[in-house]
Amino acid sequence: MTRIGIAGIAIESSTFSPHRTTVDDFTVTRGDDLLARYAFLDEDVEWVPLLHAVSMPGGAVTEETYTALSEEIYARLREAGPLDGLFFDIHGAMSVLGRVDVEADLIEGIRAIIGPDVLVSASMDLHGNVSRRLARALDLITCYRKAPHTDNWDTRERAARNLVKRLRHGGKPLKAWVQVPVLLPGEKTSTRIEPAKSIYALVDEVEALPGVLDAAIWVGYAWADEPRCQAAIVVTGDDREVITAQAERLARAYWNARHDFAFVAPTGTLHECVAKAVASPSRPFFISDSGDNPTAGGAGDTSWSLNELLKMSVDGIYAAIFDPVATAAAVRAGIGNKVEVEVGGRIDAGPCGPVPLTAIVEAVDSDDPVAGTAVVLAVGGLRVIVTERRKAYHLEADFTRLGLSPRTADLVVVKIGYLEPELYEMAADWLLALTPGGVDQDLLRLGHRGIERPMFPFDPDMPDPDLIPVSTW
Repeated sequence: MTRIGIAGIAIESSTFSPHRTTVDDFTVTRGDDLLARYAFLDEDVEWVPLLHAVSMPGGAVTEETYTALSEEIYARLREAGPLDGLFFDIHGAMSVLGRVDVEADLIEGIRAIIGPDVLVSASMDLHGNVSRRLARALDLITCYRKAPHTDNWDTRERAARNLVKRLRHGGKPLKAWVQVPVLLPGEKTSTRIEPAKSIYALVDEVEALPGVLDAAIWVGYAWADEPRCQAAIVVTGDDREVITAQAERLARAYWNARHDFAFVAPTGTLHECVAKAVASPSRPFFISDSGDNPTAGGAGDTSWSLNELLKMSVDGIYAAIFDPVATAAAVRAGIGNKVEVEVGGRIDAGPCGPVPLTAIVEAVDSDDPVAGTAVVLAVGGLRVIVTERRKAYHLEADFTRLGLSPRTADLVVVKIGYLEPELYEMAADWLLALTPGGVDQDLLRLGHRGIERPMFPFDPDMPDPDLIPVSTW
């Protein structure tokens, strides 16, 4: 029976965030639990669970954490015996302190154990990065085709299905790879709107061509400062001329549209967005506090926006700010009681340090599976969610379990970029606030120094690049 291993380490890491990701931030899955993660596994294959680790986006991973996780994968590979294939489930934008291109490091370490002939198929986020080293070490590689990522499990299934298919018929495919010197945030490349909507529609067209197995476009990850951070194209298949031509076609489509990418929603400063929200009859009105979006790698405790909202005496919901000290103080005070705390600005103190609050504890949830403990602090008409652990607020249930109703709120300010599907459907209107933090949407003020130059939009008048793909290795 065909034997396929399963392994991966998945996280999106902002090198501009002072947060550090440790092993405690990862959910690590092994054995039968790892097999149960994938409902689509082919029953006629012996799947060998090695280790998978996944974390909510954050700051760079510590070397100790990466070493512990990668060395366990290597040890389990050595114990697993011969494999025919490996399903490599990663994000593609992990950064580790002291390293660059760490996913290439990881797969090269795996190759040193399994050898060059075992087929490896990778599933990735479209906000990952594909260096030449990474593309060379993989046999099959694919990524999401939608942002927001409503097709993340479809992509994993495609990666596994293609791997099984090629193990049974066809073996190693050819690959055409090319990078496109464009680096944009996800909020400018959402497939909900043009030009990304049409560009990603081309992927399905290319995949359907004779001689093509898969096609993929990576936007890249804008908040890491490494040479690999840029858009990339990979087309795999058996017809070298076709895959090379189609990879160039996709690359040129992306490059030619570089000036057309725009934010997925109207933008403004926080003060401008609040003023428009207050004046609007649309309810509920959502504002994205985008500079500290934890699902893009923000620390989650940047307090600048909260401080400004308090100055403006805004009524509504603020979700959320990560502060275990303030959370514990609220729990001690108890529901209905006054508490005086300083909130946020303990990790990412750059824009604003801890913000003093005198508040009434309105709710306590000690059993949140992500946040650990979450509390609601009432300051005038503003309800501030404070959490023991970093958490993204993407679902209505995240609010209602704390007794909050986002549907009836005048204003909901969320640490997020583009609204995730449930909030997007709920919002009567929304704006993207260009706020400071480790995932600042204004890339030019972050200070990238490690990316390859010239690069759009850092060098807006750069000449057209050579977009001729490397066709095989």
